[in-house]
Amino acid sequence: MSITFMADRRITVLLLPLMIIVDITAFGSNLFYNFSEVCHIAADPNVDVELPAPSLSMTLLFASRRVLRYRLARALIIIFAIWNLAEIHLIQHRVYEADNTVLRHRPQKRERIYIASINWNNELVLRSHWSKALTQLVLKLGPENVFVSIYESGSYDNTKGALIELDGKLERMRVPRNITLSPVTHEDELAAPERGEGWIRTPGGKKKLRRIPYLARIRNLSLLPLQDLAREGIMFDKILFLNDVVFTPNDVLELLDTNDGGYGAACSLDFSKPPSYYDTFALRDIEGHEPIMQTWPYFSSAKSRNAMKYMSPVPVTSCWNGMVAMPASPFTASPPLRFRGIPDSLANYHLEGSECCLIHTDNPLSVEKGVYLNPLVRVGYSSAAYTAIHPMLNWLSSGRIIEGLWINRLRRFGITSWLKEEVVRRRVEKWRALSTGNEERGEVCIINEMQILHRYGWAHV
Repeated sequence: MSITFMADRRITVLLLPLMIIVDITAFGSNLFYNFSEVCHIAADPNVDVELPAPSLSMTLLFASRRVLRYRLARALIIIFAIWNLAEIHLIQHRVYEADNTVLRHRPQKRERIYIASINWNNELVLRSHWSKALTQLVLKLGPENVFVSIYESGSYDNTKGALIELDGKLERMRVPRNITLSPVTHEDELAAPERGEGWIRTPGGKKKLRRIPYLARIRNLSLLPLQDLAREGIMFDKILFLNDVVFTPNDVLELLDTNDGGYGAACSLDFSKPPSYYDTFALRDIEGHEPIMQTWPYFSSAKSRNAMKYMSPVPVTSCWNGMVAMPASPFTASPPLRFRGIPDSLANYHLEGSECCLIHTDNPLSVEKGVYLNPLVRVGYSSAAYTAIHPMLNWLSSGRIIEGLWINRLRRFGITSWLKEEVVRRRVEKWRALSTGNEERGEVCIINEMQILHRYGWAHV
């Protein structure tokens, strides 16, 4: 199918000022040139200040120079426009072809999948999308090829009721599963004795429960059945971690097949308020840097950015972004791979790192097989967000592409990202200097924040 390219209004808005600038520049340079010539002659004591009228040849020379400068500038603008339009067309063509390949996608092989999810106050999305999508996914994968592990952690809405209904559906489908409905709320967690790792003293002098170690503990609870099954000789090829997102079974099949199934981890791209992606905390490009922008093409690293431009699996250091597939073997090894936070002693320097980023820096397969963000798999935290990132035509408009390319180029010249990383690096170095045992392999995950658990969620300090 051929694609007819139509430049939208934003391209015109970008190029029109450039044309005006060229006209003004050409006129100004000509005026300045003529004025400087007059001043030079007037300042010469050997020249009579009563200048003769310019000759016809001189007038023609000035005119020809002006026309030459003007035409040269015009030519540069035309080349610039053609270059941008060609790049936009190539990217849009690639996006269109890639998205249509996804629609025709079929799984390459049958694998055994352990599906893990943690839930808190997710009743709305469970009832509207998630539970139905999960049951459809199980049917596609085969009930005999999956195990569903869900851990609910003291929700204040009726998430428990929605999960009880889901449990009934999975029972009728004869799906092996473990669904834990915990009565322990955030308020109960905060009232617990302040013992062990996971507590921090805030600048106000109070001890507070850190958010990340708490989340790491909950995620690890969702993996407990995996260990029990492994001891019984029941093994799985992959673990699929599912957030409370709107997704389809085909999204999961495409994710599992990322890079032909060869990866240490493969992630979707998540959106709450498109066109900005959502999970800034866990995503790092292949060089370990945070994305320099929340909209396409996101990355400063050329390797990550170019893969994103052509809708290929994007090599990254870390990602999570709503939905993640990982080989199961590291999680059943001895010792098993588990979620964690950075040490409390390091967090005391007003630093924090996502458990969903640290899991990749701890995973031995991250280096061996690579971590990939799959731009073909886009999930949303609402039906509106999901619809916005799955339009009938191209996901990326021509205006969005030209805007993203040039904002990205300009931001790569900035030092904001470097300054943020330098603040973190210096604090980590101070912490390392305190003891020879102070080491943190997940430094790329650390940001300048302090996050604590709150009764109704979490808060920055």
